[in-house]
Amino acid sequence: MEIESGNLVQGWVREFLEHLEIEKNYSQLTLLTYGKLLHRFTGWLNERQLVTKDAAELDLETIRQYRLYLARLRTDQGKPLKKVTQAYHVIALRSLLRFLITQKRLSVLSPELVELPKLPQRSVNFLSIEQIEDLLKMPDIVSISGLRDRAMMETLFSTGLRVSELVSLNCEQVNLDRREFGVVGKGGKARVVFLSQEAVFWLRQYLEKRNDECHPLFISHSERGKQSLDRRLTARSVERLVRAYGQRARLPFEIKPHTLRHSFATDLLFAGADIRSVQEMLGHASIRTTQVYTHVTDRQLRDVHRAFHGHSRSDSSEQDK
Repeated sequence: MEIESGNLVQGWVREFLEHLEIEKNYSQLTLLTYGKLLHRFTGWLNERQLVTKDAAELDLETIRQYRLYLARLRTDQGKPLKKVTQAYHVIALRSLLRFLITQKRLSVLSPELVELPKLPQRSVNFLSIEQIEDLLKMPDIVSISGLRDRAMMETLFSTGLRVSELVSLNCEQVNLDRREFGVVGKGGKARVVFLSQEAVFWLRQYLEKRNDECHPLFISHSERGKQSLDRRLTARSVERLVRAYGQRARLPFEIKPHTLRHSFATDLLFAGADIRSVQEMLGHASIRTTQVYTHVTDRQLRDVHRAFHGHSRSDSSEQDK
């Protein structure tokens, strides 16, 4: 009895996702993303009946055809898939192949033979200290919602937290006296983050004005929010608020919570922090992820070069005249 390609590969994908959830402790959002990316691959295979019951048929030619399909695919708006989105599909596929080799012991194509699309160097938007100050002054601190938003953005800039990490915080988790607390980030990686004096000040102001017994650190204060059983602020709400404050401050590009994370990292590097320490504070598993920030500090190196290089030659030239 021949096994349909979709059923076969879908079974592998299911086992792969279960492996990521149980053994790797990946978040539900990451699992959902992997599932979505690989579902497109299994659907494409099933439509073309390219694989039956032999894992070896997942060869380079099949992968090449799939990458060609991704390159020609159009979104609902009629636009081609972005190169980075195509790369995510290939990364997910390589991870599946690696799982099949190491966990299922199948003779399948080596993931190293599947090349990743070449992408332009990733750009990172970050704010200067002056722009950070402009952004932080936007909330109306007369209202409790404004106090919350000021404390929230101060916390983001002080700690470099991801927005998912921020909204998961509970009041008892944050030690304002010691100005530090622990978080568990991507892949279950635990780390300690630190609060600035400014962040502690605004967190105290916000918490002292609250008269509820809710556990989340940041909660909704709208009438609709008060009617909810869980008043915890959502990641989407935080993104919407930060974007609105960025527009109000007339900053030159769209501001997201991750912009404050980028600004936290570049501020540390500009001040002389070593990249390994920044890696730990950001909770990056690989130093390669953190190295993207070294590119944005090149402008500082340029300024140093202009300020200090070649002065002795200029002095010598003046003496020769």
